[in-house]
Amino acid sequence: MKAIIEIAHAGRVFDAALADLAAGGNADYVLSFESAHTLFSDITPVRLDLLNALARLGPCRVEALAQAIRRSESSVQSDSRRLVELGLIERGDDGRLQVPFETLEIHMTLASAA
Repeated sequence: MKAIIEIAHAGRVFDAALADLAAGGNADYVLSFESAHTLFSDITPVRLDLLNALARLGPCRVEALAQAIRRSESSVQSDSRRLVELGLIERGDDGRLQVPFETLEIHMTLASAA
């Protein structure tokens, strides 16, 4: 399964969800933002590094993840909390974090000249 992050206007997000349901559903997780600014305020380079490290390490606790990426536990806790809210990582019943996706794609359509 993969996660797809895209930039799309709010109406397009709902249209895509309805089309997906009509087609029988999609195994991919799609996370949409209305602008590049909002995407990159949530999906920062540091958070992408955290995702990559967590995917490499496998399920682990915040303390172990912080040690592995040489960041403070409080900053890893804050970033991981936001990534859980966005659906990009999951927290198990045992408190360990994990990335439920094999790949992550970011789609951004560039504006064309009229």
